[in-house]
Amino acid sequence: MIRFTTAGESHGRALVAILEGVPAGLALAAADIDAELTRRMQGYGRGGRMKIEADRVQILSGVRAGETIGAPIALLVENKDFANWSEVMAVEAGADPAKRRLTRPRPGHADLAGALKYDRRDARDVLERSSARETVARVAAGAVCRRLLAAFGVEIGSHVVALGGIEAALPATLPVPLDRAADASPVRCLDPVAEVEMVARIDAARKEGDTLGGVAEVVVRGLVVGLGSHIAWDRRLDGRLAAAWMSIPAVKAVEIGLGVQAAHLPGSEAHDEIARAAPGAARNAGGFARATNRAGGLEGGMTTGGPLVARVAMKPLSTLMRPLASVDLETGAAAKAQAERSDVTAVPAMGVIAEAMAALVLADAYAEKFGGDSLGEMRRNVGGYLAQLDERRGAWGVEP
Repeated sequence: MIRFTTAGESHGRALVAILEGVPAGLALAAADIDAELTRRMQGYGRGGRMKIEADRVQILSGVRAGETIGAPIALLVENKDFANWSEVMAVEAGADPAKRRLTRPRPGHADLAGALKYDRRDARDVLERSSARETVARVAAGAVCRRLLAAFGVEIGSHVVALGGIEAALPATLPVPLDRAADASPVRCLDPVAEVEMVARIDAARKEGDTLGGVAEVVVRGLVVGLGSHIAWDRRLDGRLAAAWMSIPAVKAVEIGLGVQAAHLPGSEAHDEIARAAPGAARNAGGFARATNRAGGLEGGMTTGGPLVARVAMKPLSTLMRPLASVDLETGAAAKAQAERSDVTAVPAMGVIAEAMAALVLADAYAEKFGGDSLGEMRRNVGGYLAQLDERRGAWGVEP
C-alpha cells in the first residue's frame, strides 16, 4: 500500500508530507519534486502569496544517494511567509492570538462549521489548516508517485477546459506530453482564443473584488488494464479517484468520461464497443481496442488500458474583496465576512493538484496489483502480467 499524510498550517512554519510504501530503488532528487511545486504556484489570477513563497522541498528521510530505500519518505516545504506571522502562529504558549483573529466567517469556507465543530472562538484555528496551502504537501508527495508511475510508462497531465464561464474548444488530438503544451499558457488552456477571454475575465473579476471557478481535465495515458477491482466498494478505482479529487479544497464535482452527459444518452451511445487490437498495438489493453473512450478509461471500477480521462470542477474561491454577508462569532451581530489575502482564481493550479492526487491513487493501485519491495521486483511483476495478457492473445493465433 502507498499512503500519505500531511501536516502544517497555511502561515505556520512549514508543510510536511509523509509518504509510505514507495519501493526501494527509485531514482529521486529534490529537483524532481521542486518542478511540480513550481507548476502549482503558476497560473494567471494567483494572489500576492505566490510573490512571497518560492516553494522548495527538503527530503528528510527515505532517500539515500539519490534512490529511495523503501522506508517512509518525509518531505518538508518551508513557508517563507511565516516570518510575517511568527507572533500569530507560534507554537509556544505566549503567542498573541488576538492578532489577526477571524471572527466573521466566510460563506463557502470551512470557517463557521469548523469553529462550531472544534469549539474555537477564533476561526483562524480552522482556516489555517483548511487553506489550499496544504496542497503543497500533496503535490510534493504526488511528485514522488509520478516518478514511480513514469517508470512504467505512465504520463499524467491536465489542462483547463473552462474558467469563469468561458468554455475552451478542444483540439482533435491532445498533445503529448500534455503538460508541456498546457503549461505554456498562463491559464493552462489549449485554446488560444479562449485563453485571451479567460485572462480578460480574470482581470474584470479582480477589479470587481470577485473570484472565478472553472474545470480542469485530467488525462492519464499508459495505464495497464485491470487496476482497481469490482469486488468491493472501496477497491473500485473510480471511487478512489473521485474521493481524492473531491478532497481538494473548493472542488465540488468530478466527472469521469462522459460523466453527467451519459445520463442523458441511450445505452447505444454511452458505451465503448470492443474490438481486437491491430497487430503491434500497445500491450496494456490485453489485445483489445475501443474506437471511443466514453467511459473515460474505467469500467466496473477497473482501468481498461485506454486513457483515463476525468474533469474536476472547482467553485469560485470563498474569499472575496467585496465580502458577502455573515455573522460575527463574538457578538452575534450581522457583519460582512472577513477578507483574507486570496487569489482571483486557482483553477490552473487546481489542475496540477488534481494530477498529484491522481498520481497518489494510481501509484497505490500499481503497488496493490504488482507489489514489490523494490522497483526491480515491481518491474518483474508488471512484465509477468503483460506476458500473461500476451498469452491470451496468442491463443487466438495472433502475434502479440
